[in-house]
Amino acid sequence: MSESASATSGRPERAASAGGATTKKKRGLFGRLALFVRQVIAELKKVVRPTRSELMTYFVVVLVFVAAIMAFVGLLDVSFGRLVLWIFG
Repeated sequence: MSESASATSGRPERAASAGGATTKKKRGLFGRLALFVRQVIAELKKVVRPTRSELMTYFVVVLVFVAAIMAFVGLLDVSFGRLVLWIFG
């Protein structure tokens, strides 16, 4: 590794313009807000919604999993309750 790479914070350096200063334009409050909204809309367009059959499959899987966990926790609760009653009478 070169010394210049180890001396930096680990982030890649940006190429500077001819004058040495960056030409990034500062945005005002409304400009940043509009940019944020545009980026949110762009990300939401990438979302893939499940089909009705996929949604029903996911729903059933979640219900079965929750029922299994409820049964397991209920069994533990009854077991520990009986154990405590057996120990402390």
